[in-house]
Amino acid sequence: MTAGSNPPVTRELLQSWADASPFIRFCRMEVTLVDADKGVVEMKMPLLAELARDPEARQFHGGPIASFIDTAGDFAVALMAGGGVPTINFRVDYLRPSGGTCLVARATARRVGRTVGVADVDVFDDQGRLTAVGRGCYSSQVG
Repeated sequence: MTAGSNPPVTRELLQSWADASPFIRFCRMEVTLVDADKGVVEMKMPLLAELARDPEARQFHGGPIASFIDTAGDFAVALMAGGGVPTINFRVDYLRPSGGTCLVARATARRVGRTVGVADVDVFDDQGRLTAVGRGCYSSQVG
């Protein structure tokens, strides 16, 4: 099946994929914005007790931040590829402690070719401060 024969990837479709994943649903990741013209997906993730580095610090553990970056990047490439795509690899740079009530990820598909797509992801805290950045490579062959 080619990307052109798939239904358009919308915010609602991406959210349905998120809700179908037990892990993403547990983290309560929410797709808040989709801009297909720019290849941009924005998501939000609340600070749950289970995602905290420690109960007193009220800061996110690095693992959920990495998962958030991977998910947002994947969705940005999927938006441009026309369907779900698997992760090849990704990296994360933590710039400052990520605290507050939630994080916002802004993922931009930089290039989506025949076989590989690349997305850059910026993560902000609830005060708009950049707390982490990531880049992911994803198979752009929709399966």
